[in-house]
Amino acid sequence: MAHTFAVIIAAAGKSTRFRDQHYKKPFAPLANKPVWLHSAERFINRADVKQVILVISPADAEVFAAKFAGNAAILGIEIVHGGQERADSIEKALARVRPDIGYVAVHDAARPCLADAWITQVFDAAAQSGAAILAIPVRGTLKKADNQGKIIDTIPRDNLWEAQTPQVFRRDWLLAAYAQRNGFNATDDAQLLERSGKSVTLVSGSAINLKITTREDLKLAEHALQALPRPKLGNAMNPFADDDMWR
Repeated sequence: MAHTFAVIIAAAGKSTRFRDQHYKKPFAPLANKPVWLHSAERFINRADVKQVILVISPADAEVFAAKFAGNAAILGIEIVHGGQERADSIEKALARVRPDIGYVAVHDAARPCLADAWITQVFDAAAQSGAAILAIPVRGTLKKADNQGKIIDTIPRDNLWEAQTPQVFRRDWLLAAYAQRNGFNATDDAQLLERSGKSVTLVSGSAINLKITTREDLKLAEHALQALPRPKLGNAMNPFADDDMWR
């Protein structure tokens, strides 16, 4: 039986570091579309994705309805109002996932530079192991500092990875992990799976799959969108025979 996926797109954050008086980062224009729409479009045309849920802040509901509700309705995207923290928002969206769907993917709306092949790879890994996330190995030298900004230690980077999204889980595993949350403010969903005792598989992602945090990141995202690998004609099932070049 074919595996089915629901996708929760997280766009309910406060965007405090984005520092734009007109837009929060999920709604900022990027290559003639809002950032969140770039992210959503990576999933809505996949045959294995049966439900897409966009989580927004209640404070943004009026502006979203005026500017973007038509786009969401045409694309069949459901809108959920989030909570105080990220985990609260995902929990609310998870309650709306259809019970007939086997797997749930959580993706940051602020990661618009995503290739179809990376989605397929992490979906396949989750279907095999129950839980998988995109991530990239830490390449730089890591320093630990004190409260005065003085270096107190250098952290070995061996076996350290920077988590990305999508993060994909068996629906029953994710529900159980959230049921055990007890108010814990996880920074990503994989952390909740780890706390519940489940193993999460790492799937090598790409630095192109950047997360927009500041306004300057929009410029990087514009270039990253142009650098995304394109499907090869006649090879739709495996469009990126050698995607290592994009990592």
